[in-house]
Amino acid sequence: METRTTSIPGVVLVRPRRFEDERGAFCETYREDVWSAAGVAARFVQDNTAWSLRAGTVRGLHFQVPPHAQAKLVRVVRGRIFDVVVDLREDSPTFRRWESFELDAASRWQLFVPKGLAHGYMTMEDDTEVAYKVDAYYAPNAEAGIRWDDPDLAIPWPSFAPIVSQKDRMLPLLVERELWWDTEVWEG
Repeated sequence: METRTTSIPGVVLVRPRRFEDERGAFCETYREDVWSAAGVAARFVQDNTAWSLRAGTVRGLHFQVPPHAQAKLVRVVRGRIFDVVVDLREDSPTFRRWESFELDAASRWQLFVPKGLAHGYMTMEDDTEVAYKVDAYYAPNAEAGIRWDDPDLAIPWPSFAPIVSQKDRMLPLLVERELWWDTEVWEG
């Protein structure tokens, strides 16, 4: 397995080994002991899949607030995405900073997103499928997010015409979210 560190503490890129022969290929996409050794300390309880019909589809920037905060392990099953994380942990040296990654099915890179970060992506190909594991169940009352096109973040999204859900278009800017933000929301 190959790992890469990122500029945001706790965010890890991991590429599992792939075994090929004349029949095709095999890959262990997740194995707890190996991933734990790579710095991914989470016990996953739910798997999710998102399929997007068109390139330019935006999903995010989403998170759940404690006590239902989620860590995620994200991989692309088919297609390619521009993936973004935003550090919302006030005690982090990278608070309010974002980092982007290009993930695709061919390269097999997976992204671990720890609790306390907003996560989102834009599809860069039609017919893209993204699978992710989470370490806490979906809790509608804890669902939150910030706008994907927040001018204070100034994320340079790919130049596709964005396809954004009504729900995601109505998410607040980070500065608006911080007006009600509990300073201890990510503690514990």
